[in-house]
Amino acid sequence: MRILVVNEPFQKGFCRTQRWAARTRGRVMRPPDWLAYITAVLEHDGHAVRFYDFPAQDWERGHFVQLINKHKPDAVVLDSTTPSIYSDLEYAALVKAYSGSQVIMVGPHASVLSEETLELGQGAVDIIIRGEPEQTAVEVFGALERGQSLKTIQGITYYEQGHIVHNPDRAFMEDLDKLPFPAWHHLDLRRYFDGIKLYPFIDIIGGRGCPYQCMFCLWPQVMHGNRYRLRSPDNIVSEMVYDLDLWPWLRKGEFFFEDDTFTVHHHRALEICSEIQRLRPPVTWSVNARADHGDPELFRAMKRAGCRMLLIGYESGDQAILDRIGKRLRVTDARERACEAHQAGLKLHGCFVFGLPGETRETMEKTIDYALSLPLDTVQFSAAVPFPGTHYYEYCQENGLLQALRWDDWLTAGEQTAVVDYPQLSRQDITLKVDEALKRFYFRAGYLARFIGDTRSLGDLYRKLRGGSNFIRYLFTKRTESRQKSG
Repeated sequence: MRILVVNEPFQKGFCRTQRWAARTRGRVMRPPDWLAYITAVLEHDGHAVRFYDFPAQDWERGHFVQLINKHKPDAVVLDSTTPSIYSDLEYAALVKAYSGSQVIMVGPHASVLSEETLELGQGAVDIIIRGEPEQTAVEVFGALERGQSLKTIQGITYYEQGHIVHNPDRAFMEDLDKLPFPAWHHLDLRRYFDGIKLYPFIDIIGGRGCPYQCMFCLWPQVMHGNRYRLRSPDNIVSEMVYDLDLWPWLRKGEFFFEDDTFTVHHHRALEICSEIQRLRPPVTWSVNARADHGDPELFRAMKRAGCRMLLIGYESGDQAILDRIGKRLRVTDARERACEAHQAGLKLHGCFVFGLPGETRETMEKTIDYALSLPLDTVQFSAAVPFPGTHYYEYCQENGLLQALRWDDWLTAGEQTAVVDYPQLSRQDITLKVDEALKRFYFRAGYLARFIGDTRSLGDLYRKLRGGSNFIRYLFTKRTESRQKSG
């Protein structure tokens, strides 16, 4: 079959592939790794696939129509997120209008609300693949090519003779080593940017799922489950070699492990370090890490193997909030591990969330003080967002906290903003506190000089200056908007 896999446009700078699909304050643009996996498995199965990432190319609707008219595909795969779902469905309708092709939708929003999404699409979407898409996509496109029924394919919701059919869920894939490597050859990875990561960077997924059950975290609850399914160290490093052969200039940047909790399995993390150390010349890499996992031995091993940074979800400096959200983290343990990692020479990026259940002005201030007291090199502060499919969404619904009336209310002009009002704390209070916290961390006396001074290359200087200028432009835009409203 002739298939187009498309990360469709939404608002300018909108990044749908991160955990909170939005236009971030630092204007992050990540490669669409899940669509790259879909493309790879379909190519491996013999289909003629073209893969386009519109946000990275800054392409808009007109270019989308041109591609549909040019390629006349048999089917188009589109992504979905909560803030963009109405727009996503408009692009599905464009496919139908200009080609009549089958439209298959994937992604977290359509996975959770598959029947509602089909109804909202009014016939523009034919099939929704729920959850992890690779195995299901192979079966779906095989059946479409052969004209077979979809009844036996697990993990899909679809129209049949005017009625919605919701097939049983699919079990998670166990042997992740069987997956082909992501189809990065369709993209220009130099189009992607994240101010906390070396430029250029590429994501690598060494395992799926997270054993922890934080109530607000989207990916484990909706897409990958709570069991950490692991790829072998040899398979992971083979992908690194493949990527370097494809994009040799990646040696100037870094690999980023997008696993939720790289450091949870101590022995396996050491095995991966050992495999990576065999690469010559050496490579640089960074990881997502639990705040309370790891020890000096592991941190030193990671540093020797080329690890640069740990991205750590601290979430809050208030123990009661951490307990309430199911983080299973002690503030004191997090501080000890941070100091050990810092002493091993690893950079630390701290992630904090405002607006979780129990939040007050006092607890937000406590979290800022906590962040400033840790040996962190960079931070991100965000407002808590209740995405469908999470326990946090259910909590907000049950307690009448959601002020958003439509899915496109999940963002304001594309920016990350709070959508929950508490009796003691408004969403405007939360959003303003996020901006204040970022300014208090990054605009400290001497911080910027140290940050720029610790520069390893021209590419490193580029990403720091670009990230900083993006954030300053965001603040300037918000200030201008505020003045216009008050005037």
